[in-house]
Amino acid sequence: MKKVRDDPMEKHTYKECDPAKTYLVTGAAGFIGFHLSQRLLEQGAAVIGFDNLNDYYDVNLKQSRLDILKRHPQFVFVKGDLADADTVNGLFSQYKPDIVVNLAAQAGVRHSITNPRAYINSNIVGFFNMLEAVRHSGSLCGKQAEHFLYASSSSVYGNQSKTPFSTDDNVNHPVSLYAATKVSDELMAYAYSHLYGMPTTGLRFFTVYGPYGRPDMAYFSFTNKMIQGKPIQIFNRGDMKRDFTYIDDIVRGMANVLCNPPASAEGAAPARVYNIGNSRPVGLLCFIETLEKCLMEEGVITRPAIKEFLPMQPGDVYQTFADVSELERDFDFHPDTGIEAGLRQFVRWYKAQYLSR
Repeated sequence: MKKVRDDPMEKHTYKECDPAKTYLVTGAAGFIGFHLSQRLLEQGAAVIGFDNLNDYYDVNLKQSRLDILKRHPQFVFVKGDLADADTVNGLFSQYKPDIVVNLAAQAGVRHSITNPRAYINSNIVGFFNMLEAVRHSGSLCGKQAEHFLYASSSSVYGNQSKTPFSTDDNVNHPVSLYAATKVSDELMAYAYSHLYGMPTTGLRFFTVYGPYGRPDMAYFSFTNKMIQGKPIQIFNRGDMKRDFTYIDDIVRGMANVLCNPPASAEGAAPARVYNIGNSRPVGLLCFIETLEKCLMEEGVITRPAIKEFLPMQPGDVYQTFADVSELERDFDFHPDTGIEAGLRQFVRWYKAQYLSR
């Protein structure tokens, strides 16, 4: 099992996901939560899915993900809100999870500017309730949860110019409330690890995309507008870069981490944070051209998008670029899906989901 060490050249071994364990996945109706739950179920594990099914984006899409998960006899769905401490505690008492994966959160940088309270309720209060439930899981469940894995974000790096982004970089200058809540989550998790010996691992996700993705993400909203013949809005006049990471690569990386809680080393807290990204940034205009190509070759559109070039929006960052060397070292993480292959899979799913009825 992996131990926390500082030698960047040292390779570690890690345990595969254990199908005998029970996994609690919050945000199970969300994009990443759905894909992770599906992988665990296919491996024979029991998954307790928890989600409030809010209407931040199309609830029908969330329900379609759940419908797939419910085909598995080992899946149980519980509807509830992380901000309700009694509901969270009851969830632990009833289902006694071994591994806890907290993916539920209010997402979206721009939405945090117009609806900040939703981020405090979900990403701060809800996250605190999860930490407390894991801390007290021994009394709530009769056994202590083994690992608390949670979602952070590349947004924590703000607008820094140094690349690639390393987990050693200063993240004290978030440029959106969403990013600030994710930095806060990392700090709270570390404090709980330090105070109570709780093994916690945070994953800073870098622009995850693919089938069953979120409609508010650029590739999805661009596709909707291209089909409707509406202009797509390109911020900073296209001069932006993102470390687009395909969902299958993300889930493989997460699966390697799940059953490998960090250990205390020389008095340090059993807490780790990793970047999880593709480590190959793509320019926004190149990304759009690739999406157009896939859409045209799959017969979804017949001509390129109408483009509207706009200045940078508040809360946006110029670029993201993940240094994933630590995840490579500790968990053999090697993302191998190129942007065209990943977008083509998304386009084929989109066509089947929305245009083949």
